[in-house]
Amino acid sequence: MGGVLAVSSPSVPDQTSSTDARPLRIGICGLGTVAQGVLELLGGNGEGIRTRAGRGIEVVRVASRSAKPGVDLLGAEFSTDLTSVTGDSSLDVVVELIGGETTALDLVRSTLESGRAVVTANKAILASNGDELFALARQRGGVLAFEAAVAGGIPIIEAVTRSLAGNDIRWLAGIINGTSNYILTAMAERGETFEAALADAQALGYAEADPTFDVEGIDAAHKLTVLSALAFRIGCRFEDVYTEGISEVTVEDIEYARQLGYRIKHLGIARRTDEGVQMRVHPTLIPETQLLASVNGVMNAVLVNGNAAGDTLYYGAGAGALPTASSIVADLIDIARGHRPDVPEMLAANEVRLQGIEEVVTGFYLRIPSLDKPGVFARLATILSEHDISIEAAIQKEQAIHMETSEAWVPIVILTQPVRESVMIRALDAVQKLPEVVGGIRRMRVEHLSDA
Repeated sequence: MGGVLAVSSPSVPDQTSSTDARPLRIGICGLGTVAQGVLELLGGNGEGIRTRAGRGIEVVRVASRSAKPGVDLLGAEFSTDLTSVTGDSSLDVVVELIGGETTALDLVRSTLESGRAVVTANKAILASNGDELFALARQRGGVLAFEAAVAGGIPIIEAVTRSLAGNDIRWLAGIINGTSNYILTAMAERGETFEAALADAQALGYAEADPTFDVEGIDAAHKLTVLSALAFRIGCRFEDVYTEGISEVTVEDIEYARQLGYRIKHLGIARRTDEGVQMRVHPTLIPETQLLASVNGVMNAVLVNGNAAGDTLYYGAGAGALPTASSIVADLIDIARGHRPDVPEMLAANEVRLQGIEEVVTGFYLRIPSLDKPGVFARLATILSEHDISIEAAIQKEQAIHMETSEAWVPIVILTQPVRESVMIRALDAVQKLPEVVGGIRRMRVEHLSDA
């Protein structure tokens, strides 16, 4: 099925019936790497696509702000006017691949208002305006298809909306940004600093010149918003996703985690509990035996837990021209075959309480820079105990010299049992006030990704 949301309307003819022998007429907005990948697939795999779709898929128009003479447009008419695509009423589908949240939103909105189909890879407009766009698709009998918006070539939208439709989804967790995963992998495997690993990612084209959306978790939060809306029927609530990036993770943290039997991954996590739904993106320690711990480089993976299927893992390329194009073409094939499932209720906002990050219960990794004096660890442990926080493991590393006091100090690394975040914050406020603590305390959440 792909990531398709649509509603048949008696006032809008079904232009995408698979019994209609004429080709599905499409227009593409944008001519970047993903759009070029779509053209390459439609051209190179044309016969197989025609067989699967039941009819041909014809690219009628392509519009982009600038021309790319070397790209094969498969006979389509080209224009630098993006509205030449959305304004052509003879088109069955508009494929939006320009990105961004302004012009793209206008193009998608105007197409849906006309009752036609949209295929998009734009997670940003879905996360921020999804409820409006899905409502518009319902009202006008249009189609909104978005498999490519989350995790590139991984069919995770298909999995959540169709393959696992018989499940009550309890939680999902994913590595859904390849840039951050590449950086953390480079830090772990080559001992690079964050800055050096980021520079490598930029040189290889995995990170933009301004990497903020990737390394600060915004891109992952967009994707988690869409997945959470589908999994828990809470609408698209991007503003409620707790978001934390990876720029503060150090090589030392990664090494300490390894010694404790964990890996650090940048995860998007959504979980339904008795107290509400959590949506959060942050660096996370996970056991090295956990499936997600072995997902490295620019690869993506999403682990979904359903009450019937248990844990299912979806792994693959989360970005790139052809992997993303694969998902876009899959949506086009669905539309060509007349797949117009009535699933708007999956994205209608339910009266579900959302948990703030201070309510979330996880284990914690703590790195506390302390003077190397007798009794310091005992005082730390006493404060944690007074807040009912149990220590699972601890390591104390070699001495260093504090630059301001010239006194010897050591990083004390502690792994705790699960505790509510608000309790941990209060405990660390008390620890930070100890005179032996000589710097800021680093904390990261620990997840075992279980049903608990």
